[in-house]
Amino acid sequence: MAVSLYQIAIDTHDAPALARFWTQVLDWKVLYEDPDEIVIGADENAMPGIVLLTVPEEKTVKNRLHLDLAPDDQAAEVERIIALGARRVDVGQGDDVTWVVLADPEGNEFCVLRPRKSLTD
Repeated sequence: MAVSLYQIAIDTHDAPALARFWTQVLDWKVLYEDPDEIVIGADENAMPGIVLLTVPEEKTVKNRLHLDLAPDDQAAEVERIIALGARRVDVGQGDDVTWVVLADPEGNEFCVLRPRKSLTD
């Protein structure tokens, strides 16, 4: 039996605002929207997508799961994403790591890696 990754779910208080942020970061678009969820992706046939789910509770601890982004130019991408509303965060990563930890406007941590060409480099 085969299985594939369909979408990543992110809880949020303001799904439209978080959808705007992530569509700008990833150069994706809104594929589906209703009052409780917004689905974004590169296009309707490119998986996985991200579903932003409206929830009442606040984020309280560091994410157990986060996104890793692999840009062509790490420094330029970090500055671009910060200009879109992200901020740098310290999750105990130390000064000698090759990635930058950021948080989206609702505090969800994610990493901007050095440029990558494969899943193993």
